[in-house]
Amino acid sequence: MSRGSSRPEITPDIVLRAYSIGLFPMGEKADDDRLYWVEPEERGLFPLDGVKISKSLAKTVRSDRFEVAVDRDFDAVIDGCAHAGTARDTTWINAPIRRLYRELFDAGFVHTVECRREGMLVGGLYGVSLGAAFFGESMFHTQRDASKVALVHLAARLRAGRYRLLDTQFVTPHLASLGAISIPRSIYRGMLERAVEAGADFFAWPRDMRISGSEILASFAVQRDTGG
Repeated sequence: MSRGSSRPEITPDIVLRAYSIGLFPMGEKADDDRLYWVEPEERGLFPLDGVKISKSLAKTVRSDRFEVAVDRDFDAVIDGCAHAGTARDTTWINAPIRRLYRELFDAGFVHTVECRREGMLVGGLYGVSLGAAFFGESMFHTQRDASKVALVHLAARLRAGRYRLLDTQFVTPHLASLGAISIPRSIYRGMLERAVEAGADFFAWPRDMRISGSEILASFAVQRDTGG
């Protein structure tokens, strides 16, 4: 993994250019304002036709247990990603990360998928959209399966919008269980270049459109049945 210290003048435009060539910024911990550029030797991604939806997860998605929305509350999502990690004591989401991604959200390059229950945010994710590539940054849940449901909704939305790449940066055992794979940096760069140059529409399904879990699952089945 290549890593080098960033300069203080990092801007949202620099972040987007970095993503376009395979780099992304990270911090060490919340109270450290330094950022680093990262480019893994093995890159994680979800094949958009290969997300694994188990029977139990499909049942949860179909139940509409969670109200799923997009781009409703970026600050709450990044707060959840930073603080709802029972398996970690620290977070890489520091003040510069919050500032940069908030500015990118305001500019339309960052999107969220949010799961609520009884009005309370209980899971979600956020990431960067560039061309036909979506770079997943972080996800969280405070209720079981909420982040998985957000991921399934994201994948369906990206497929509807003709995205070509869903980047996960790294592959963890959890992500692998959902279908994530890792590929060599050299292969990833070619896929990235083609995806960034292509066009896609995150809002092929309108922002305020309520999409049921049954419709989400059906969208996967239709594409698989037609070989899309």
